[in-house]
Amino acid sequence: MNRATATGSIALTLASALTLTACGGSGGAGVAADAKQTLTVWAMGTEGEKLGDVAEEYEKTHSNLTVKVTPIGWDVAHQKLVAAAAAGKLPDVVQMGGSYLGEFADMGVLEPVDSKTIHETDYFPAAWQQGSYDGKTYGAPWYVDTRVLFYRTDLAKKAGIEKAPATMADLQSAAEAYQKKAGSKWGLSIQPGGLDTVQSFYQFLYSAGGAIIDDDGKAAVNSAAAVKALENYGSYFDKGLSEKSVRPGYDVTKDFNTGAVPMFFGGPWLTNLIDENYPDLKDKWAVAPVPADAASVSMAGGSSLAISADSDHKAAAKELVAYLTGEKGQTDWFERTNDLPANTAAWTSGDLADDPTMQVWRQQMDTARATPSQPKLTEITSKVDTAIESVTQGKSSAKEALDKAQSEIEGLVQ
Repeated sequence: MNRATATGSIALTLASALTLTACGGSGGAGVAADAKQTLTVWAMGTEGEKLGDVAEEYEKTHSNLTVKVTPIGWDVAHQKLVAAAAAGKLPDVVQMGGSYLGEFADMGVLEPVDSKTIHETDYFPAAWQQGSYDGKTYGAPWYVDTRVLFYRTDLAKKAGIEKAPATMADLQSAAEAYQKKAGSKWGLSIQPGGLDTVQSFYQFLYSAGGAIIDDDGKAAVNSAAAVKALENYGSYFDKGLSEKSVRPGYDVTKDFNTGAVPMFFGGPWLTNLIDENYPDLKDKWAVAPVPADAASVSMAGGSSLAISADSDHKAAAKELVAYLTGEKGQTDWFERTNDLPANTAAWTSGDLADDPTMQVWRQQMDTARATPSQPKLTEITSKVDTAIESVTQGKSSAKEALDKAQSEIEGLVQ
């Protein structure tokens, strides 16, 4: 998922309307699952484009259903969802990114997950957490995302690097060696600032044992572990190992291909992108788990599928969601999209079980961490984006930047 920017002002403006329209359900029994009906589904980005094909296949075994999928761009998704929620016109089923779910669950417009058909033990813990808010689960995990280390193996040999960096200290040593011995312009590509810089920082933060919001739901971004992580992150820019200014729309795979960037953290979709666009790189690169600090921990991203609290088609919607998040549906979805299954059973056969590269992501998901759902999560993480950029640009120390972020975030956490 490419996390869209939440438009906080819109949500605030419509808050009073939502208290009137989002009553937590239609109150009626609704339409039976086997009755003739149309299910409306909103999905974002590439997933929205691909889901229509799955819907057509699903209709073949559910002749009473018409499944109408509307693809929506991530750039406008939040605004459309808020407006639809305020008008009481959310679709029956909607894709929810991790940064959205807490906001819409707090509005009261999502139906809690049916524990009789969707079971927590079937999914990665971090994936389940992303769909949960205030003690209840509102989103069934659909697909997951995490980050691992991509590195050039051929340039590693020139740099005298014999194996993938296993620790954060190894990572910086490798970055220096790539520059000095293999002729790379940079040692490691990490984001210096701007929207969603936090996604680049998570690998350092979580591996150091830090968090933005702790397990008790309190702001914790200026903890000793978090300060240590940001000091480490900032040191790459201080030492000239990472670029301080990255142009909008930057594609790291181009510099990975030329060798200007020998290492970066990336998601699973990049494997096919590199293979297709740069066939000459075959057997010259590999992936490895996030180098460990206190542990090897990466971010957990992805999306859930939620049902509108006011839907009249909840019975059929629950069956569709159960299929899409079940083992069979998840296996099919991976074959169509390369999105990583949230359901762990889907990893036990086929390419997911046999491909060593895919197993790196499987290993990383076992320890991946999700930020607890919050109504103002996007606003919260934007404060961390600002703190990171302040450090990478040499404007403040890690402690000063995170103390400031902490004071701003404390008033946003619910």
